[in-house]
Order: sequence, then C-alpha cells, then structure tokens
Amino acid sequence: MHVTDEQKREFFHRGYLILKGVVPDELVDKAQRRIKSAEKGENLMGAREITDLVNRSLVTPILNEMMGEFDPPSLAQVGIIKKSEPQGHFHGTGYRDHDVPYYGYGLHAEGLFSLGAPQQELQGSVEEVYRQMIARGPKGDIGRSADVIGSNMVPLFQDREMTLSVGSCTAFAIVPLNDQTIEGCGQTAVVPGGHHVLEQYYRWQDHQGGVVGPEGPGWPRFNIGAPNRAGFNLLPDGVHQKMIEIDPEPPARTPDGRPWARPTQILMEPGDACITIYQMPHTGTRNENGTESRKNMIYRIRNKKRQPNVVVTGITDHPDRGQQGEWLEFEQGNDPFARSRHALTHMWEEWEGMADIVAAEQAPRYDFDGVALEY
Repeated sequence: MHVTDEQKREFFHRGYLILKGVVPDELVDKAQRRIKSAEKGENLMGAREITDLVNRSLVTPILNEMMGEFDPPSLAQVGIIKKSEPQGHFHGTGYRDHDVPYYGYGLHAEGLFSLGAPQQELQGSVEEVYRQMIARGPKGDIGRSADVIGSNMVPLFQDREMTLSVGSCTAFAIVPLNDQTIEGCGQTAVVPGGHHVLEQYYRWQDHQGGVVGPEGPGWPRFNIGAPNRAGFNLLPDGVHQKMIEIDPEPPARTPDGRPWARPTQILMEPGDACITIYQMPHTGTRNENGTESRKNMIYRIRNKKRQPNVVVTGITDHPDRGQQGEWLEFEQGNDPFARSRHALTHMWEEWEGMADIVAAEQAPRYDFDGVALEY
C-alpha cells in the first residue's frame, strides 16, 4: 500500500491521516485476546501482540514512505478508557470534569511535565502555587530545576540550562482495538490544522530567545485563574485563540465564560490506524457512549536521523532524556536539545517523503504579537 499525493496533502493541511484497514485482522485479534487475558495489574506496554500492530502491519512501510526510518516500537501506551459519566473532580486544566466541554476537554501539546490535579483550591501567590505544584512530583521538593520530573516522568525542563520545556518526537501512530465510529466513545481528538498553529508558536518563542514551551513567552505553566487555582496551561492562550478563530462554529464555554477550542474526534474501527504529526494538539475524551472500554494503542515515533545512536522505544515523549528523566550521554558536538528545538520549530524537515508536497503546498501563517515568521 502506498500513500497517495492526495492523502499527503490531507496530512499536510490537517496534521493527521486515518488509514483504513492497514492492520490485519489476525494482528487485531491477537492483541484483543492478549488484553482480555491480562491478569489484574499486568503491564502490557511491551507485549509483542501490542507492538506487532505497528511492527508487522502496513503502518511501518507507510511511515517509512512518509517520514523515513525509525526504531520499531518495543513499548506502547496501552490507552484504555472505561465507560464513565461526567464527574465533579478537577482534572488537569483546573476545571471540574462536568463543566468542561467536548467529552472532558484536555487539548494539550505533547511532551509536557504533568501531575495529578489538586482536588482542592490551592492558596497563595502565583510563585507560591508554582512551588507547591512542582514539589508534588516523585522527587519531592527539590526546587526549580531540570531534575524535577512529573508524575508522567517528563522533566520540568529537558536541558540543564532550562531553555526547553517540551519533549520532542516526530509522529504518533494510533491503533484502535474496538469500534470508535460514534462520537463519545473515548476517542483521541485533535484540532485539524492546529499543528501549524503550535509549530509557529514554538518558532515565535524561539525567535525571542529563552525558553521554548511552558515558561517561555506567553505560556505560563500554571493558571491560578482556574477554579482550583492550579490548572496546567496545556497550550498557550495564543495557540488556543488561533484554533478558536479557524473553527467556523462558535466555541463551547465553561461556566466562567472561558471559550474552549473544539477538537475533532478521530473515528476509527479495528483494522484502522491514524498517524499524526507530533505538533498536533490532541486529547483523550470521556467514554460516555461506548458499549465497552475504549482501547487505543499509542506509539511515539522519531525519525532515526535526528539521533542515530539513541533507541526510541515508542512510549517516551522525551527521548533526549531517560524514561524517568535520567541524563543521557551524547558524543562531543551533539547537542540533543538544540536538535529537538529545531525539530519542534521546523516540523516538516523530518518528514522526508513529504518534501515535494510541503514545497508545493502553503500553510496558513499565524502571527503572535504582530510577528509572523517564515522558514
């Protein structure tokens, strides 16, 4: 199976592509049976039946054609979302679950430090809330440094100089193991075109020097204006506003009047797969309408040329550091964080098979503070 130029153009403009019927029934059946037979508490992220969904299917040659070579995933995120109704707890945005639109909103940039949401209103100034929050990680209160890691194991900053606060891969592959053709079944959701907005925001930050990602220009890490006073700014307001503007439909709002960009649910069924570019804002959603748990197998993939000597397992979104934030050794002259910073701000350079399409097509240009940057 080859990807057509029309599909590549769709991928360029929308940032994701649904591939129908690219995973053989045999592989789907084996993965479904493996999940069903798992013992309580068993971790399946390295199960061969799960990694085979990419390694032995057409997903691999399609990504090779579009992106280039990559390490075969040895691990995967086993994304299972049980059926549930809106609840009253706070989630990452700092808002109560039942107040957040679009089946439990959580649109975010990938590769960000994260923690469980405080279930009570935090007290104190912006600085005091910041210190309280970063002290909640697995290492406790060690102050603001690149050694701080979140409950998701992502470092607060990628580099020791604390100039890069977002991890970096090239692509996602998502393989469903249950029917998700009706909205509200826990699907992954994205904002078509949002990848252009986020990449250009990263470039705008980079142009000003200093931090790229949270704590960089226009992107405070926490929102003390949220109901629990400790919401994560999972995307900067500038990106959020641009995504609202490109949607012809008016946005839904929380009770405080805040508008929220509308995500599009990725509708798939077993045998399908979806690939997205890494800069795509995305979210999981609540499984209100499904007849069973939502089962998405998710793989994080990086073009091998960025760091030929580093093996990317498929689960980490910060492969310039160890899975639990360990510092890796790189040869002299190889600055992994500079390479990743460049990749975040020049996303199509790692999509080797897209070069002709990228050259022929034109992405919309967004300005932040009146500045629109070209390549």
